[in-house]
Amino acid sequence: MHSTRHHLRLLVSALVVICFAGGLQADEPAGDDAILAPGAKPVLLQEHGAGEGPVWHGMAGLLTSGDGHINRRDLQGRQSVFMKDAGSNGLMFDGRCGLIICEPVRRLVSRRDAQGQVTVLTERYEGQRYNQPNDLTMDSKGRIYFSDPRYGDRSNMEMRDNNGREIEGVYRIDRDGKVTRIITHEVDRPNGLVVTADDKYLFVADNNNNTVGGARKLWRFDLRADGTVDPASQKLIHDWKTTRGPDGMKLDVRGRLYVAAGLNKPNPPHETAEPATAGVYVFSPEGKLLKFIPIPRDEVTNVAFGGSDRKTLYVTAGGSLWSIAVTTPGFVRNVSQ
Repeated sequence: MHSTRHHLRLLVSALVVICFAGGLQADEPAGDDAILAPGAKPVLLQEHGAGEGPVWHGMAGLLTSGDGHINRRDLQGRQSVFMKDAGSNGLMFDGRCGLIICEPVRRLVSRRDAQGQVTVLTERYEGQRYNQPNDLTMDSKGRIYFSDPRYGDRSNMEMRDNNGREIEGVYRIDRDGKVTRIITHEVDRPNGLVVTADDKYLFVADNNNNTVGGARKLWRFDLRADGTVDPASQKLIHDWKTTRGPDGMKLDVRGRLYVAAGLNKPNPPHETAEPATAGVYVFSPEGKLLKFIPIPRDEVTNVAFGGSDRKTLYVTAGGSLWSIAVTTPGFVRNVSQ
């Protein structure tokens, strides 16, 4: 116990000083365009505690959401609970010494500072409680974008438009705290999302996985300078059709998009898996499927780049954590002050 408290004190002290850094076919890139390191295969790192939200910090290691907590895997591979009973899903460092947390249990988005103090960023929009804040991304101005789907019981949903239609939207939180809904009904059930390095595009996962015939699609929108999207620009990048759709996603420094999706076993009557589709889908900046990386565990939920060179791709799947060596570092957002 003393050793655990000692390590936690060292971690908190470090964070005070140093800000968070924040059956398929596809063309197989080769040479300088290769995606995986030579001979690389997925490696199982742990069986539990990594359900969602992987995010890397150069001193803390990898944080994940799992078993109701935010869990930590340190640089030596040791596992511990970083934030107990967090009720979290998506996690993101904001480049200003803060960890941004999607909290679907409390139906809000919060920020934990380097001293461990948690502040609610938003819990209602126009008086209505959010559904289940799920995942998030950020642009170069430090504006936060988060998705707000609803999975499971819908009886206590408050988020509706003026006609009473349920809203599963995407929202932007400005640096001054103002919140704006930027996607209302354009996406069936938004999940993972990412803003490109140049702030030009917003990719959104559309994953209505518990509805027969629901969307399982990856969309791209033009992102305007004011942080809104152009609805007319909506472009379909990929359709998973009847299998598990896209979930969390990240970019590498070349602008390639790594998307968690698919199933190895069918989930009737909602989802098929013939052939097995669970893994990481890598797309070019233009949206062409370049590679499929199979993961031998169902519910592949999210990915994150980590390691000292950002060339380790971490994958969360069914509570387990996997890693695979890649050739290109993950993209790290630099936020203007």
